Amino acid sequence: MPQSIGQPLRRKEDLRLLTGSGRFSDDVRLEGQAYAFVLRSPHAHARIRSIDVKAAQAMPGVLAVLTGADAEADGLKDIPHTPIPMKPPADILLINRDGTPHGYAPQHLLPTDRVRYVGQQVAMVVAETVAQAKDAAEKIAVEYEPIDVVVAGRDAVEARAPRLYDNVANVCIDADVGDVEATKTAFAKAAHIARFTTDVQRVTGVPLDARAAVGVYDPALKKYTLHAGSGGVVRQKAELAGVLGVPPSDVRVECGDVGGNYGTRNAFYPEFALVVWAAKRLGRPVKWTCERSEAFASDYQGRDQAITLELALDQKGKFLAVRGEVIMNVGAHSVMFVPLVKCSELLTSVYRVPTAHIRSRAALTNTVPTSPYRSAGRPEAMFAVERVIDVAAHQLGQDRVTLRRRNLIPPSAQPYPNPLGMTYDSGDYAKVMDRTLELADWRGFSKRKRDSKRRGKLRGIGLANYIESTSGAPREYAKVDVLPEGRVDVTVGTLSSGQGHETSFAQCIGEWLGVEVDSIRLIQGDTDIVPVGGGSHSARSMRMGGVVMGKASQAVIAKATKIAAHVMEADSADIAFRDGRFTVTGTDRSIGLFEVAKAARERSDLPQDMRGPLAADCDDLILIAGFPFGSAICEVEIDPDTGHTDIVRYTAIDDVGRAVNPLILHGQTHGGIVQGVGQAMWEHSHYDPKSGQLLAGSMMDYAMPRAPMLPSFTTEISETLAPGNPLGVRGGGEGGTTPALAVVVNAVVDALSEYGVTHLEMPLTAERVWRAIRDGRAKTKKR
Repeated sequence: MPQSIGQPLRRKEDLRLLTGSGRFSDDVRLEGQAYAFVLRSPHAHARIRSIDVKAAQAMPGVLAVLTGADAEADGLKDIPHTPIPMKPPADILLINRDGTPHGYAPQHLLPTDRVRYVGQQVAMVVAETVAQAKDAAEKIAVEYEPIDVVVAGRDAVEARAPRLYDNVANVCIDADVGDVEATKTAFAKAAHIARFTTDVQRVTGVPLDARAAVGVYDPALKKYTLHAGSGGVVRQKAELAGVLGVPPSDVRVECGDVGGNYGTRNAFYPEFALVVWAAKRLGRPVKWTCERSEAFASDYQGRDQAITLELALDQKGKFLAVRGEVIMNVGAHSVMFVPLVKCSELLTSVYRVPTAHIRSRAALTNTVPTSPYRSAGRPEAMFAVERVIDVAAHQLGQDRVTLRRRNLIPPSAQPYPNPLGMTYDSGDYAKVMDRTLELADWRGFSKRKRDSKRRGKLRGIGLANYIESTSGAPREYAKVDVLPEGRVDVTVGTLSSGQGHETSFAQCIGEWLGVEVDSIRLIQGDTDIVPVGGGSHSARSMRMGGVVMGKASQAVIAKATKIAAHVMEADSADIAFRDGRFTVTGTDRSIGLFEVAKAARERSDLPQDMRGPLAADCDDLILIAGFPFGSAICEVEIDPDTGHTDIVRYTAIDDVGRAVNPLILHGQTHGGIVQGVGQAMWEHSHYDPKSGQLLAGSMMDYAMPRAPMLPSFTTEISETLAPGNPLGVRGGGEGGTTPALAVVVNAVVDALSEYGVTHLEMPLTAERVWRAIRDGRAKTKKR
């Protein structure tokens, strides 16, 4: 049996998906289903004076018009979000300065008092058709009283900012991370201080597969069923049960394929509970499908952190300390504070920094709630760190690469406790950076810059290093079941949304059990089958799923060894297992794994404890974080007359630990790069600061990256096996995104440096770049 782990196998699932055989949430069609449409708020902040649904209820085909008052009357609860896991397995704790608990802004299914962002759910119409539901929704009369809005995190923390809640302050978290006094002392002794301030803009995921949900209620079993794509069905089950106020055993959550997530689908959405609730009231299935304009206005969004960072250096450029502040815009409800945690704990990155202090705040605003978005908080942190290093290099007149190399944490210092409370496990950061410089031909840049200049173009190059902390909910589950007909069923608590689990998970099982990859079937996405599991986020699937799959496989082999010994009339100690066969040592007698599975089910002479399915499961807590790291280099070419910017070269190396499937990992890296570059250059979920209106509510307003806009990427995988993980996996789903914001902006600023430009805020639109060039030329003329 050839080795499976480490092989670049093509994805098994692609044939099914490319030929239209996938089943996504909107593909669910149930007999007798009705259709829902959600009426959404046109105001960012307004009191609800009244809702009149009589005219809507009288419209043709209408089955129900539901409001917040109905939800309250039926005893529905708020969505039980957990903004920060109660016991973070590997991350720092953010403790409020005054010792008070974190502020919590609840999310109702349908509000009764006031709306707090444009696009918030106000009422739901259920009808025989979607068109009828839409027509009826237009007849709902809502009387609003608009009130003042606040949309930026920096504004929301001010004392005079409009309050979103009477009993919850705008600032939910106000914590100190690191050592305040030691950092003050270090800065007082510094020869140089570099300062950088930025607002990392808000973006949204735009998954190809928009949200959809079908709710079902079985009165005979008194069981609720939700069909909906998400990041993990077990979590959705618990939260749906919490909203309905029923035991989790009364709830089933099921989903098929999920066409993209990026973190936007991990938390629970109001529509999921609304369709299940409506299904019970009506006695028939209810389906809702999100339209693209609704998704822009109601999908949980990402990033949106305001960061100020200062770097203290000695005369030679050695880093002495870091200090600053982070303000996370959490939107209107407390869905998830994790990006603030992740950003705060990594603001010294891969560099040796003796002391640091960060003030971390989370602020409520009249915008869609934010939640973890691919590599939550880490791209923001790396952006701030790598930009302030470039600022320091410019101020000191030092080479950017030399300054970084001088301060990188060496392998000899690992495990390395950073000054913000994280302990990195291992890694040769300089080696990966140097290899990236070589692969990108950093030394040849000056020639390429001259060539660009001859063509009337500006050329710039940027470098960024990064590290991640991948933790995720710690409990994971796997079951391995060997079937006599020559198939292995693997049930997991993770949930693929395009990562290639059907292939990479099968590679692991195939190697451990000595069976063909094509004989392995992955089962996921149904809480009637999967009892526990954290889903897929924070690059946790292979890192955690691999552990429990490995333990379950070992248990299967141990059980099968006893059965094989009995069948071949030998002692278990004399049985060797290799390449899918059990052999009596020193003889030619052997039996295959699937034959053992058949014997276990059919032979009556076996002891009772050996009979039945050849299967084992594992449910385990995995508390150790992973620390992927790497480097990226970007080159841009700019037309000075228009500001149009082209990325002409992009090189990245990611250390993922063990690479189970390099082909899939390269694909993950490429997708992650595009996502990060998209934010750096084009994407912005922009809200008008005065009205709170979303100004990027369609593909006409929200600029997504497309293939012709980007070059082919040069990527490599570095494999430094992670300690404390049996597979050695660090995580590979987010590394492409993590350094991308910083490396693109560093390259563009480098290209514009001759105009005196030291920073540009994202996105780096042609207009923004053109204005920087124009302003730089004007300043040069004045001199």
